[in-house]
Amino acid sequence: MEQTVSAATRLSGTLELPADKSISHRAAMFAALADGTSVIGGFSDAADPQSTLKCLRQLGVPIRHEDQKVIIRGVGRHGLRSPGQLLDCGNSGTTMRLLSGIIGGAGIEATLVGDNSLSRRPMRRIIDPLQSMGIAIQAQDDNFPPLHISRKGPLKPIRFDLPIASAQLKSCVLLAGLFGDNPTEVIEHLPSRDHTERLLGLQIHDKDDGRIIISEGSQFIPTQNYQVPGDFSAAAFWLVAGSIVPDSHIALKEVGINPTRSSALNILERMGASIRMEREHLAGAEPVADLVVDYHDLKATVIHPEEVPNCIDEIPILAVAMAFAEGESRIEGAAELRFKESDRLKAVAEFLQEAGIQVLERKDGLVIHGNGGAPVNAARFNSYDDHRIAMAAGILALRSDSPSIIEKAECVSISYPAFWNNLTNLTNSR
Repeated sequence: MEQTVSAATRLSGTLELPADKSISHRAAMFAALADGTSVIGGFSDAADPQSTLKCLRQLGVPIRHEDQKVIIRGVGRHGLRSPGQLLDCGNSGTTMRLLSGIIGGAGIEATLVGDNSLSRRPMRRIIDPLQSMGIAIQAQDDNFPPLHISRKGPLKPIRFDLPIASAQLKSCVLLAGLFGDNPTEVIEHLPSRDHTERLLGLQIHDKDDGRIIISEGSQFIPTQNYQVPGDFSAAAFWLVAGSIVPDSHIALKEVGINPTRSSALNILERMGASIRMEREHLAGAEPVADLVVDYHDLKATVIHPEEVPNCIDEIPILAVAMAFAEGESRIEGAAELRFKESDRLKAVAEFLQEAGIQVLERKDGLVIHGNGGAPVNAARFNSYDDHRIAMAAGILALRSDSPSIIEKAECVSISYPAFWNNLTNLTNSR
C-alpha cells in the first residue's frame, strides 16, 4: 500500500506505544523453558514476536491468549520437541538467532527459514560459536538461512569473546549455554541490550574492559510474569517528530527506558531536544517511565561508534533529526546497518537526498548537513519494505512542503501496526 503524509503544523496528544519487541521475544522464549506457567501482559502484537510464538508452538509449547495477556505453560529445558515442519521466523532475525541457540542447546533437530529479507541476512556470526559448542548447523553458502540445526554429541561449554556488540549474538550463545553441564562464559567489551541477562537473572562479573556473563544448566529459569513495557524504538519516532514539528507536545506512556536501549534519548537531548521523564518505576526487571517531548530547535551532533550498539534501531529516525538540526552531523561506526531488513545507510541517504537534504554516504556511516529546521521537498519515498525506513520517511514527510507518499507502507506491521493511525491522530489533535 501507499501512505500519503501531509505537512503538519502541530502534533499534539498522548500515545500508548506497542509493547517492546525485544522483551516480548525473550519473555516468550524464557517462559517456554521455565517450569511453570507465565502470564505476560501486553505482549507485542507485531509480526516479529508473533513469529516467535508460532515457532514455540511448533516446538511443543502450550500458548494461549486471554484478556490481552499471553499465557505460556513452560515445558522446561528438556520438554521441547523436534517440529514436524519448518520453523518460519518470518522477518524476525531475533527469532531465528535466539531460537538457534535454544534448539542447538536442547539437542533437538529443526530447520529455521525466513522471508526473502531474512534469507539475505548473514548468520555466520552465530554459526561459528554454536559449532564450537558441538552443534551442527547447515546453512545456505555456510552463512544464510535456511538453518538446519542438530546435535548428536554432548554440548561443549565455551568462553566466547564477543567480536562485536550484539545482543542477538550474545543471547544466542548464552541460551545454548543454559543446557550445558558446565558454565558458558560470554565476554562483552561494549554494552549491548541486556534484556536476556535481566530477565533470566544471569550471573555477571565486571572486569576492567567489560564484563563476563555466565549461563549453565544449573541456572534457574524464572517464569515471566509482568507487563511488557512500551517499545523505546517506537517512542523514538515520536520523540523526533515532536522535536522537529513546531508547537508540538506529545506524551508517551509506559516506555521502557533500559539504559542499554535508550542511547537515542541521550543523543536527542544533547542535540537540544526538550524531553522529560515522569513516573519512573520498574516493570519486572525493566525500568519504565512516561516521556514528554516538546518542540525545540536542534543542533548537530556526532554518533560515535561506541554509541551505535545501543541506538542501532533508532539511527534512521535520528538521521531525520539531524536533517533538521543546525550544522553538520555525523554517524560513525554503523556498518551493521547495511545488513538489516534493508541496507539502511543507503536507504536513509536516499530518502534524505530526495527531500533536498545534503548527505554524504560513507562505508560505515553518514554525514548529514542539517537545514536548521526548514521545510523539505515532498517526494515519493521507497521504504524498501523496511518498517523503520517507512516510519522514518513518514516522520520526515511531516515537514515537507506538500504531501509525500511512502511506498510499501504496510511493512510497519513488522513492529508497529498502529503507526499510521497514531500519526494521523497526533496530526488531527487540537
